[in-house]
This record gives sequence, C-alpha cells and structure tokens, in this order.
Amino acid sequence: MDLEICVNSIQSAYNAKAGGATRIELCQALEQGGTTPSYSTIEYCTNELKLRTYVLIRPRTGNFIYNSLEFDNIRREVIVCRQLGATGVVVGFLDNNLDVDISKTKEIVDLAGEMEVTFHRAFDICNNPMQNLERVIDCGCSRILTSGCKATAYQGMDMLKKLVGQANGRIKIMAGSGINADNAIEIINTTGVSEVHASCKHVVGNWNETDAEHFLDPSNSIYSETDSNEVRRMSTLITQI
Repeated sequence: MDLEICVNSIQSAYNAKAGGATRIELCQALEQGGTTPSYSTIEYCTNELKLRTYVLIRPRTGNFIYNSLEFDNIRREVIVCRQLGATGVVVGFLDNNLDVDISKTKEIVDLAGEMEVTFHRAFDICNNPMQNLERVIDCGCSRILTSGCKATAYQGMDMLKKLVGQANGRIKIMAGSGINADNAIEIINTTGVSEVHASCKHVVGNWNETDAEHFLDPSNSIYSETDSNEVRRMSTLITQI
C-alpha cells in the first residue's frame, strides 16, 4: 500500500517528510483545488528533500477544458518537471462532453517520458466513469486519482470498488478526498484500492468576525499546512496493511 501526501508549499513538503512521507503530490492554492507550483518549489522537493514528487500541472482553477494557449503552457510545465527530476505529473483533460480528452492526455503521456502520469479528479465529473476508465487506460496513464465520483472517497466507496474491479490491475486506482487515519482502513478494505492520497492538513492562524475590518479577508490571516503528526499517524497506519 502506497501513501501519497498532498502538499501545498515548501513548508508542507518539509512537514510531510518529517512525518515519514516519502511521496507527495505537490501543488499550490490547494483551497481552490490546486494549481501548478513554482519551479523552485519543485526543485527543493526533488533535490533537497529527496521526495518522490508528483507535480500537479493545472494552469488555472475552474474546468478542465483547456484552449491551445493553456495547453501549450502545460506542455512546457511537463518538460520542466522532467528536467527537475520529478517522479511524475498529475493532469486531467476533459472535452466539451465531459469525457476524457484522449488526444491531450496521450500527448502528455508521451511528453512525460519516464515520468509517471496520474489522471486526477477531473475524472470524478466525467459522464460515464466506467467508459472513461478505459479511455484513461488506453492513454497510458499510470493511475487515476479519484473519490469514486463523489465529494469524498468515503462516500464514493461503491464506485471505487467497481473501478478497481474493472481496472483489474491494468492501472492503479488511488483513492483521494477526505481520507484520514480514522477512515483509511475501511476505505482500503472495502474498495481494494492500491494507493491512497491524503492532505493531512491543519489550519494555521486564526480568523473571526472581529478580524474582518483589519485583515479584510480570511486569506490574509489563515492558511492550511501539512501536519507532520497527522502524516505520521497515516504512515504508521498504512505500513500495517
């Protein structure tokens, strides 16, 4: 069983390693679903922390239908990740029908070279997950990060189990969203997933109504960060499976 910790900053990556993590998904703006991190952050995680680093490649928040300018930027980001020694990239492309965009996905798999390619939770809003599972497999991705097409992996356990069964070892199904030390074992045992993805985060700082006039917005006062103690709890739990 492999555990991936989703981190949103250099400090979060450092905390993840301190908690025993060896593998991360690296992004920024996690509160908005995540966007691509800076090159210096990628380099720090791969070269200084020596973590297996999967980099989220997402040029903006919002939907997963990208125009030619955005996709050209994605290509460039993938090349840089390869140069910086990333273990893999995390992407998701949909077409106007909310099906997996085969052309874009295949192009990125080819461009990634030896890096692994994870198809992220864009998968969870596809129209037909079973058909789109086959599309992702045909594109050559290494895994799908999915909550079973629900808001959380716990709610999506039935679909996760179906995906694992249909995949039949042809691609890894990694459960993510709302997974913690209290529910991970049940999710793993019920669904049969081979990997789990967790943020293990906590809120840093304080915000209440009396702060509004001074700080203007919560984003100027509080932020989320990986909690090394929670990572340790998850890591200990996963090693027992």
